[in-house]
Amino acid sequence: MVRLNADLITDWPTFHSVFAQAFGFPAFYGRNMDAWVDCLGYLDDPSAEMTSVHVQSGQTLALVIDNAQGFKLRCPDQFAALVECAAYVNWRVINGGDPPLLALAFNV
Repeated sequence: MVRLNADLITDWPTFHSVFAQAFGFPAFYGRNMDAWVDCLGYLDDPSAEMTSVHVQSGQTLALVIDNAQGFKLRCPDQFAALVECAAYVNWRVINGGDPPLLALAFNV
């Protein structure tokens, strides 16, 4: 499980900084949603060195977003991108025959 304090997110730069720190994205992380999807798509492949957080193959990581209601109101574009891109990470792996990698947990 990874728990994020969404109060730390106020714009795109802070969104990417919070996630990069929480997941240990590589130094070359592109700080855009395509790069976010790419990094989180390797949660079950430590050899890819795209994150410092990993799950075993076939397992799902719970991503808990604390203070999500304020985040959704303050940063609607970033909140929507989080939901859409987490769904896309899962769609890619499910389409490949594997179980989802991410489970979002928040209260809005």
